[in-house]
Amino acid sequence: MKEELTEIRKKLSKVLKKERFEHTIGVMYTAASLAMRYGADMEQALTAGLLHDCGKFCSAKDQLKLCEKKGIELTESERAMPALIHAKLGAYLARHEYGIKDEAVLNAITYHTTGRPDMTMLEKIVYIADYIEPNRKEIPGLAEVRRLAFADIDEAVCRSAGATTRYLESGGKAVDPMTIRTYNFYKKEG
Repeated sequence: MKEELTEIRKKLSKVLKKERFEHTIGVMYTAASLAMRYGADMEQALTAGLLHDCGKFCSAKDQLKLCEKKGIELTESERAMPALIHAKLGAYLARHEYGIKDEAVLNAITYHTTGRPDMTMLEKIVYIADYIEPNRKEIPGLAEVRRLAFADIDEAVCRSAGATTRYLESGGKAVDPMTIRTYNFYKKEG
């Protein structure tokens, strides 16, 4: 699998912008660290972390066109919020362009932006790794979520989903219903 990851990494370094590629590598290693912490499969975490943003190789407009061309179903909120499209497109590309067959990895890529209620450990790991990786710009509450990620991942998911919801609402932006459902689920569970 190491050779596969090396090949995927080379391919991504050519198609992603420099900053996006650096973020991707940060997520990959953060996901691996969280997998070690929580006893999850490290290979799955590395793979999902590496491919989580593979759908961001082109503009949101082009992502939408690709989804239509490939028959990838999008929700109304995904169409209304183009920043979400790359997750489903990424899972499609991971399967069809990068040869990933592991459904757990594909689901982790699919849900890394919005989360979902009752996520698997791998899904939580990639969701949180994307939020806390070292290259992320400092935002209010990030240090706390980074600390929590290694102490109580469910609480970290709750804080992250809550912070995302508040950030979008305060900017007058729409919030994907799945992010709200994720927050409400982990708020009850946590």
